[in-house]
Amino acid sequence: MSKDLITGAEAMMRSLEHQGVTTIFGYPGGSIMPVFDALFDHKNTLNHVLVRHEQGAAHAAQGYARVSGQVGVCLVTSGPGATNTITGIADAMIDSTPIVVIAGQVGTGFLGTDAFQEVDLVGITQPITKWSYQIRRPEDVAWALARAFYIASSGRPGPVVLDFAKNAQVEKTKYEPTKLDFIRSYVPVPDTDEESVKAAAELINNAERPLILVGQGVELGNAQQELRKFIEKADIPAGCTLLGLSALPTEHPLNKGMLGMHGNLGPNINTNKCDVLIAVGMRFDDRVTGNLATYAKQAKVIHFDIDPAEINKNVKVDVSVLGDCKETLASVTQLLKKNTHTEWIDSFKEYEKVEEEKVIRPELNPATKTLSMGEVARAVSNATNHQAVLVTDVGQNQMISARYFKYSKERSIITSGGLGTMGFGLPAAIGATFGAPERTVCAFMGDGGLQMNIQELGTIMEQKAPVKIICLNNNFLGNVRQWQAMFFNRRYSFTPMMNPDYMKIASAYDIPSKRVFTREELKEAIDEMLATDGPFLLEACVVEEGNVLPMTPPGGSVNQMLLEC
Repeated sequence: MSKDLITGAEAMMRSLEHQGVTTIFGYPGGSIMPVFDALFDHKNTLNHVLVRHEQGAAHAAQGYARVSGQVGVCLVTSGPGATNTITGIADAMIDSTPIVVIAGQVGTGFLGTDAFQEVDLVGITQPITKWSYQIRRPEDVAWALARAFYIASSGRPGPVVLDFAKNAQVEKTKYEPTKLDFIRSYVPVPDTDEESVKAAAELINNAERPLILVGQGVELGNAQQELRKFIEKADIPAGCTLLGLSALPTEHPLNKGMLGMHGNLGPNINTNKCDVLIAVGMRFDDRVTGNLATYAKQAKVIHFDIDPAEINKNVKVDVSVLGDCKETLASVTQLLKKNTHTEWIDSFKEYEKVEEEKVIRPELNPATKTLSMGEVARAVSNATNHQAVLVTDVGQNQMISARYFKYSKERSIITSGGLGTMGFGLPAAIGATFGAPERTVCAFMGDGGLQMNIQELGTIMEQKAPVKIICLNNNFLGNVRQWQAMFFNRRYSFTPMMNPDYMKIASAYDIPSKRVFTREELKEAIDEMLATDGPFLLEACVVEEGNVLPMTPPGGSVNQMLLEC
């Protein structure tokens, strides 16, 4: 323990360094000013990225965490500064993203007095965090930050909020570096029942039509290799959730595509034909299951998960295998017989052929002169040799880019899954460039989502963050328009968009840009974008009333996908 007394703000800086933090996304203000003052002396070790809005700080921390596997950190002031992070915190909670939000707070003597920019941040965030705590004394800083990082990163990851009272920032204390790897009553990884491992293996060994559903838990648990050994030994076809798409290379012969409302025909339809359904690190979200009353009723269900709360929450299971999937997958694999399921795997080919003819080919080679969303996404993926990190906003741009991108590396898709947050894409992509500076980051967004956090172009300008922005501009809030077309008699209520000149906006932020309308222009523009050192904005003017297909209608069954509108 240091004999010198230091301020709570300085203790926070040293604690962040002790946790291995190198990057912070933030925005200063009155109640966090002592911390920013301390940060001034740590600029060589703690790189602070000044965002243009606190929501951007939270999403940037998410993007950083998702691509790097480390905890993302953001630093904001009290009141509106803190409440502006709420969307990002909620997004991180439902998508299991480890971030720590450090927010300023009025001094303890002013708590409860409706002081300037006072808000009950702990009360607001308790339902949407793994832990939310108010630091009232400087001697609690090192302990609180160590606990925050341990909780955020262990077990099923998630967000933690530290509400840092101003008096605790300026008062002095002795400092001792602190790390935690145990909290009484907190069990991040439950014990694995060996009988459940045996039961799972027995069901799989006797299955004739097994199907595995790959969720983001495989990526979070760094269990990608264990997954491959598992499916290759037992010869099991796989479908991936939106957030789990890069856990298995697209070109792996057992990868049958994306699950869910806009997923591929084969894995969706065969969910209701398999005899053993194996879910790994996924939560049976309603966008994956469709109508639960008709979901996989014929199958025995095995669920691998680290969170006991997910077991039997939506889908009743026959065997639950609790624990870290990196370990549980390996344990079950040891008990699996080397197997083949040729006839079952061949059954996917019929659906692949139908989808290729009715959906994919028309999307990638449209009869119209106007560009389609899918051909733009595939062209960008091809140009990066399928090595890029895909970051998406939310809407048609999200579903189409997820479908038509291909993935060859782990942790290659960053998207807002459970919360569906428009405005996520731009700041999350900024965070990704800091979390994986060696990789190309391609951020797909629509003309609606781009404008939701468009101020973060200022962050890109200042940081020269090499985000390759691809705006699929159809002059609509496309996803809502598609639903209006399909289910509301084409009554386009407030979905047409009057858009600004994005080229002029990009120019104002000193970001190179290009607008394309034709296929002939597209390839040249993509090559220019990828050859540009630093950020680039590519605006692709796509068909206005394009649709993302196939689609399971709301309330429909997974085997009732629509191939046309």
